[in-house]
Amino acid sequence: MQSDMREVLRIATPTAAVGAVATLVGGLVAGGEGAIGAAVGCVVVIVFMALGLLALNWVGKTMPHLFQGMGLMIYSAQLVLLLIFILSIRNTTLFDLQVFALSLVAAVIAWITTQAVLHARSKTPYVDPDAGTHDRPGGAGGDRGE
Repeated sequence: MQSDMREVLRIATPTAAVGAVATLVGGLVAGGEGAIGAAVGCVVVIVFMALGLLALNWVGKTMPHLFQGMGLMIYSAQLVLLLIFILSIRNTTLFDLQVFALSLVAAVIAWITTQAVLHARSKTPYVDPDAGTHDRPGGAGGDRGE
């Protein structure tokens, strides 16, 4: 689980930096309400995406045969929960909703971009070194009938 949290932190850090810039810009453009809206938008993205990533990592480790289906279900659930959240705050006067929405979009783009870059740079093994090759025909160390 520690490596999962490390992965979440490596993705959340640039997203939080984008949120900090959005909070600064939101504060300059729309005052205190804009700063609060930008901060809330960034926090919502980090919480939703981190929980989804942790859930997907857990499913991948415990039930790898359900990974693709659960991935679709988790992302669908995230969209529904985000829609419910947005509908519940649509009439709020606590923060600027336009700055909130722009911050939300910027944070999602930062999260997805960071996740894609980290995945592209990762060294994911595509060969299982522990698998016995002597059981497969033509494999290394296998009997080729010589």
